[in-house]
Amino acid sequence: MSDTLRGAIYGLSAAAIWGGMYVISDVVLKTVPPFTLLSIRLIMAIAVLAIIRSRLPQRRPLSGRELLSLLAVGLIGYGISLGAQFVGTDQSTAVNGALVTSASPAFILIFAALILRERLTMTRVVAVVLASIGVVIIIDPGKADFSSATFWGDVALALAAVTWGLYSVLVRRVSARLDTTTVSLYVLFGGLLLTLPAIPFELRQRPLGSMDGGTLLGILYLGVISTAAAMWLWNRAFALVDASLASLFFFAQPLVGALLGVLLLGQALTPTLIGGGLLIALGVLLTLIAPERLLRRWQKTASAKV
Repeated sequence: MSDTLRGAIYGLSAAAIWGGMYVISDVVLKTVPPFTLLSIRLIMAIAVLAIIRSRLPQRRPLSGRELLSLLAVGLIGYGISLGAQFVGTDQSTAVNGALVTSASPAFILIFAALILRERLTMTRVVAVVLASIGVVIIIDPGKADFSSATFWGDVALALAAVTWGLYSVLVRRVSARLDTTTVSLYVLFGGLLLTLPAIPFELRQRPLGSMDGGTLLGILYLGVISTAAAMWLWNRAFALVDASLASLFFFAQPLVGALLGVLLLGQALTPTLIGGGLLIALGVLLTLIAPERLLRRWQKTASAKV
């Protein structure tokens, strides 16, 4: 199996897990405030990944510079980006969250070109545009509420989109020297540098509510599945393929979320859902089967025959 195919499987799996995250987060946030929930989520994921890493072959110890780099990357991704996403989801709406954060792949393309010097091909730009149109069709901007009541939540969601794009590109850079499990574990500690100090201030303004079984299951999902498992899959995808290619996998989130609504909530399978899903699939396939790559392969084959 090629690195590109494995990267696609990992990235699409992570996005599929996150597809139902907004709804679950929206429910849990009614009881647990954003930074408290995010801290719990990160601590649970650290525990899971630490157990897994302890069972792997012994790795060399991290240098001080490597540790600082991982903490800085984690601060951007799990502190600022996820913190902004949770605050945005709390103060805005789930539809707004899905719509605004769907801009992340565009920022990944930009940061990949600026930081990693990846070539910004026309194929990848067209693929992102097609998939973005598909997302807009599925989510339906008419259902969004960009009023003054959700303004600050929407600003937080925009910040989450930008910083997630930056985080994803930086993960690819640090993954060139370190294995995915080590990267995934230590960047989580970087997120705690921001979220833990925020808890006392947050709880003064908004104490914890009463928790029932559904809330606890939601927290368990967010910590173990949506963070430990999905973040490892996402980081692994960016370790295997170019960031500008891996950015396309993000678009599976709204598609999976919409399909879950059809399967679990009895929502209608509408023409817009089908059309938007086809555009997202076309964007991903266009990048995986890039014309430039096929042309280079054909040229090599032709040269070898000559």
